[in-house]
Amino acid sequence: MLKRLLNADKRLVLRFFASFLLSAVLIALFCGLSAYAASAESGNSVTSGNSSVTSDSSNSTDASGSTASPGDYANSEQTSVGTPGSSVLQEVIGVDASQPLEIIILLTLIALAPSLLIMMTCFMRMVIVLGFLRSAMQTQNTPPNMVLTGIALFLTIFIMAPVFAEINDTAYQPYVNEKITTEEALETASVPLKRFMLKQTSNDDLEFFIKLSKTEIPEGTELTDEYKQTELPLSTIIPSFIISELKRAFQMGFMIFLPFLIIDIVVGSTLMSMGMMMLPPAMISMPFKILVFVLADGWNLMIGSLVSSYNW
Repeated sequence: MLKRLLNADKRLVLRFFASFLLSAVLIALFCGLSAYAASAESGNSVTSGNSSVTSDSSNSTDASGSTASPGDYANSEQTSVGTPGSSVLQEVIGVDASQPLEIIILLTLIALAPSLLIMMTCFMRMVIVLGFLRSAMQTQNTPPNMVLTGIALFLTIFIMAPVFAEINDTAYQPYVNEKITTEEALETASVPLKRFMLKQTSNDDLEFFIKLSKTEIPEGTELTDEYKQTELPLSTIIPSFIISELKRAFQMGFMIFLPFLIIDIVVGSTLMSMGMMMLPPAMISMPFKILVFVLADGWNLMIGSLVSSYNW
């Protein structure tokens, strides 16, 4: 397989290995700098602590004015240097990791945040449908990608607002107030997301991925909503939700293309009947498409259809 890949595209393989080696070097360098900084800080704290103990032993006096002897410190209260706080990774996976490892994992989660936003919310359907609309109107880069992404993002926030509010009330606020642990907060936050994704996922796609994952369902058990939310893991629900979103997005894209395709057919047949063979039909049909879209109040129809296509 590797030989076939090398024969197909050597540059892609070389770029992959180069980026992998560069990432490994950067991670090793980052861990080394973090360990060096931690050792230097501990050395400075030990040095300052020794100096303070020396100065205190030479200058300290008791309440009666007499100089305190070294033996008097045996009964005095000792202040602890400080114990490290509970690790987030220790609460989640039960393993207490060092600080550089936690930083690397947090940076990885931050890098994966856009993928989570796209794959676990309605963002994907919005972007695909808006892209189909732009392609059907043949306006090339108008609206630009940044505008379409912004529209999809704010529509996602609008549609997912009840889900985010429930996650905030049931998981985030109790976690901030230290009423629940990190593991409990993650489990509680996954419940509204599961409920939302399952409402948009067809049973055929869900059963397909259940079979692929070889998840054993007890005999006589039906795929009820309660069973899906409590028993099925996110690793099965998320790909089922993605496939269902792709299907609905392409179905909506087909319906969007139909009226604009009719305009193209009418314009093309008119130009051929007039003998204008060298005139591009797309150049003539595009103004008519924009005119029809504006007169039909297309943006309200498009946004209303997208919002109403979701089950609550």
